[in-house]
Amino acid sequence: MASYKLYSLVLLQLLLVLSAFESGNAHSLKIGFYKRTCPSAETVIKKTTYQYISRAPTLAASLLRMHFHDCFVRGCDGSVLLNSTTNNQAEKAAIPNLSLTGFNVINAAKSAVEKICPGVVSCADILALVARDAVALSQGPVWEVPTGRRDGNVSTALEALTNLPPPFANITQLKLAFAAKGLNVKDLVVLSGGHTIGRSFCAAFTNRLYNFTGRGDTDPTLDPRYAAALRKKCKPNDFTTRVEMDPGSFKTFDEDYYTIVAKRRGLFQSDAALLDDLETKTYVKLQASTHGSTFAKDFAQSMVKMGNIGVLTGKTGEIRKHCALVNL
Repeated sequence: MASYKLYSLVLLQLLLVLSAFESGNAHSLKIGFYKRTCPSAETVIKKTTYQYISRAPTLAASLLRMHFHDCFVRGCDGSVLLNSTTNNQAEKAAIPNLSLTGFNVINAAKSAVEKICPGVVSCADILALVARDAVALSQGPVWEVPTGRRDGNVSTALEALTNLPPPFANITQLKLAFAAKGLNVKDLVVLSGGHTIGRSFCAAFTNRLYNFTGRGDTDPTLDPRYAAALRKKCKPNDFTTRVEMDPGSFKTFDEDYYTIVAKRRGLFQSDAALLDDLETKTYVKLQASTHGSTFAKDFAQSMVKMGNIGVLTGKTGEIRKHCALVNL
């Protein structure tokens, strides 16, 4: 018992140190950072985002996910946008990021901003703003995005693999992963609500349908009727089919995700895991029973908080000329 308490204390102290490190420069961000240096930046970025999402609404989910994946690896520094080189496999090459789409949206927004304010607006800020606009264009909440991030110049696939919570994570693993980034349990359950938009490849969850414990069984936490419906769409070793994460409204940012999870129809193990913790389960039940009474407000707050993770500000980092390449 004493050794367990000591272990818990050491783990807590480690998480607090990591949390302080991840959010250390967050106070340097501010709303309207480009008010004087590039006053029309946010308008131009929003217009560009609209041009793409109006034609392909499913891009919204990927752009939101891209921002999440950026912030959870080295902080919100645009490292997920960098291309691999001859000597380095970048975050883009990591398995969790192979399904990301929408890099062309970020590049287009960067090009549009560079035309009016060259060398001023960072790719990290553009990604944060595009993610916000993508949610808003999907009928979701709108929030003020503090800006002033600078771009990192390091991106490695291994760090993406070790920092991004996988879809098969249990609630303990999820809580630890979020705590390491300075996010609490409420942030975990709120940001999981981002799964209200988008689709997933079958391969991310077919183990729940066909071989959950290695004995050819189905995940008992998954609603049997929903499991049967999913088996009709996803066969074993299916790596090409995509399934809606929020069936019926996967292009609309709403609270329906929580209703689905409450009915044991969350697509991923990480969705189902929200029912394994009292705090997350209570939140799921609250949003499901009140038509998302606080979800929009909560999501906006947690997104701002996530956007503060490990930011580079001041003279650290750089302002990339092209989002996929570090400056020479």
